[in-house]
Amino acid sequence: MKLQKETDTGRAVHGKWYGDACAAAFGMELIGERWTLLVIRELMLGGRRFSDIRASLPVLSAKTLTERLETLRGLGIVEKAQLPPPSSAQVYQLTEWGRGLEKVLQELGRWALRSPQHNPALPLTPVSLMLSMRTLLDPKKIGDLEAWVAFDVGGDHFAGRVRHDGLSIHPAGDGMMSPDIRFSAESPSDFLPVFYGKKTPGEAGNKLKVSGDPDTVQRFLDLFAMPEKVGG
Repeated sequence: MKLQKETDTGRAVHGKWYGDACAAAFGMELIGERWTLLVIRELMLGGRRFSDIRASLPVLSAKTLTERLETLRGLGIVEKAQLPPPSSAQVYQLTEWGRGLEKVLQELGRWALRSPQHNPALPLTPVSLMLSMRTLLDPKKIGDLEAWVAFDVGGDHFAGRVRHDGLSIHPAGDGMMSPDIRFSAESPSDFLPVFYGKKTPGEAGNKLKVSGDPDTVQRFLDLFAMPEKVGG
């Protein structure tokens, strides 16, 4: 898929790969190139600098990242923005239309997790971990639970709020000061045995540090469940 020249109006995009009027086929022509969905995923919680996206996806070359971002801008999925002072840094962020892809990512993720071939031992980014929580939370279990939750993942910090309408998560700069619950670990993978494997932090090697009222912590952890594997 070429860049600005072909994506300004969308012509030469629909039908280029498949010659098919199906909207799903068109969707694949828009976001189906290698790395495109992962770039979108890394922007799902807010705007990020080029260097931050690159650091989250170290296998992705700077050249390819530049190409993907320019293609997504041409399609109207990503836009550039300027952070306010004192930072004044340029960031890439999803447009309103682009943010609508979170539901696409959630459904794709839930579907793919049913495969026995999914390998949770592969690397995971902090943003991917946060989005997995929004994906795998069962809203029917929330009930009257309301809590502010801090997630410290290495040098990245996120603030979450769970209430009747679900779980919202956003970057938290230097971290939350007084959350109801705090989860801290060096790696995103350290969260997985506790959140999705249903082990205690001790059973998981105490790599995930947890603070807060024990009953509230357990109620929060009980909100998450992996989908049943195919054939399971």
